[in-house]
Amino acid sequence: MAGDFSHHLIFLPLFILLHLDQIFRKMDYRYDEAFAKEMDQKDSLASYRSQFHIPQHNGRDVLYFTGNSLGLQPKKTEEYIQQELKDWKDHGVEGHFNAKRPWMPYHEQFTKSLARLTGAKEEEVVSMGTLTNNLHLLMVSFYRPTPTRNKILCEAKAFPSDQYALASQLRFHGYSQDSLLEIAPREGAFTLSEEDIYQAIEQQGDKIALLMMGGVNYYTGQKFDMQGITAAARAKGITVGWDLAHAMGNIELNLHDWDVDFAAWCTYKYVNSGPGAIAGIFVNERHLGNPDIPRFEGWWGHERETRFAMPDQFVPMVTAEAWQLSNAPVFSMAPQRASLDIFDSVDLMELRAKSKALSGYLEFVLKEVGKSSGNFFEMITPVGWEARGAQVSVFLHGQGRSLFDKLMENGVIADWREPNVIRMAPVPLYNTFMDVYEFGKILEKALI
Repeated sequence: MAGDFSHHLIFLPLFILLHLDQIFRKMDYRYDEAFAKEMDQKDSLASYRSQFHIPQHNGRDVLYFTGNSLGLQPKKTEEYIQQELKDWKDHGVEGHFNAKRPWMPYHEQFTKSLARLTGAKEEEVVSMGTLTNNLHLLMVSFYRPTPTRNKILCEAKAFPSDQYALASQLRFHGYSQDSLLEIAPREGAFTLSEEDIYQAIEQQGDKIALLMMGGVNYYTGQKFDMQGITAAARAKGITVGWDLAHAMGNIELNLHDWDVDFAAWCTYKYVNSGPGAIAGIFVNERHLGNPDIPRFEGWWGHERETRFAMPDQFVPMVTAEAWQLSNAPVFSMAPQRASLDIFDSVDLMELRAKSKALSGYLEFVLKEVGKSSGNFFEMITPVGWEARGAQVSVFLHGQGRSLFDKLMENGVIADWREPNVIRMAPVPLYNTFMDVYEFGKILEKALI
């Protein structure tokens, strides 16, 4: 099974697994340069940094902690785009068949890679569209409210586009905002109690038509128990969809075995495919090949064998490709291939192990700087490694935007969110332990 991460154990020698466990899981962090350099020297993924362009500040690499907003550019991206431009120049329309990567089936080259990253069968995924558009297309199929069962369960403080999409779907079907069941953090907390999610499912399950949440919350970085929540919801007859914008390329995913109904993601964050890059969807195989499922239809979702006979009646493909509307936007898809080539070459368990270690080190450094400077940085991201992805979000008490601006002026690229939060994501493919250490030193000076 492509998404069962345990299968990687077969290919990793035992000594490598023990090495990773020693380095990334059983460590005593130290806030000093020697420790950071030692960790980077032991990092078996260290060479991947050289495959990315690192922005510059005063002649030096910036400390880039914003991969949760826009990932860095793989160096091969330009080559991939130039190839498509060359093929267009050389072949014109015949590039659909004669390009180096023929445009007609262009989207198919992503299927195997996306299935691996999402833990899906290849027929369950397709590269297409943009995230919110895809969520709407999927909700056409999977939000089917009735007078007695019309609620949508989501997390409060989801990414605004999700909130807008859900609210507009309710209005489209003739329901009010009252049908949006939002689970909010308890008083005094920033993150959700998963107990409250399970309680809502148990108590109101017969009124809930759809559960649609983010696998990782964009604001706090909280990673949800997607497997457990999906199982609880489906046991109550609730359709389950996940927005994987902050999960794709970041955390372990096993969508098929978790029995998720549908999911959608973007690829410009941790998958490094560029601003506004092509997105993708997952549709569970039990929904495939059903000609009666409600769906907005377009010709690229029509069965391949008769598509160019231009028939009057739509015949859906028996894969997730049935949700496609139009042919592949080649120029916006080419960068994704450059990035997925990198992901195809890395062991996902190893990547996640380093991610946990880096986020743990960032948390440690923030606490050390806070103690030594007399400042208090309130972590609003769960402390436990298993309850977060790469992201660490910090609520600032007192310093506010001025501190963030000082960091940016000194080559730290992070992300500011109102009212007083800095989000940082040390990405394992290109960030280092020295990045985190140097951030700590800059932060110390900014606090003086």
